[in-house]
Amino acid sequence: MNEIDKRLAALGIELPEASAPAANYVSFVRTGNQLFIAGQTSVAPDGTMLTGRLGDGLELETGQRAARYCGIRLLAQMKAACGGDLTKVKRVVKLGGFVCANPEDTGPLIPQIINGCSDLMVAVFGDAGKHARFAVGSPSLPRNAAVEIDAVVEIE
Repeated sequence: MNEIDKRLAALGIELPEASAPAANYVSFVRTGNQLFIAGQTSVAPDGTMLTGRLGDGLELETGQRAARYCGIRLLAQMKAACGGDLTKVKRVVKLGGFVCANPEDTGPLIPQIINGCSDLMVAVFGDAGKHARFAVGSPSLPRNAAVEIDAVVEIE
């Protein structure tokens, strides 16, 4: 078991199979040593979608859990792209986070929600998990997801 697999086990995370795309796109694209991963939505380990809108019932802690679920799905895509070996991930370069949010004054909570994914990347990859990112609100997301996050990753 490599160091990344040990960290995942210590965090109690079992990665799902990488999900197939839901429309006319691919789940990830590798160009050189850059991996671009399509947006992953807030699907829980049991396969259910965590839904809701910040400002209309979605609370901070639930939003952070939704972002963590997105992160787990991003990790599954990384693992698939790296032939099953997450030690080939050299750096999480950037995350792009979308939170389903009421257009009223919910802005300050949006970055805190995306921390659910950011914190996971640092827990799994250490300093290599520190990344640039954006976090924005959206009035709706596919399949009523609470959160969707994409990633750019440097790999071997």
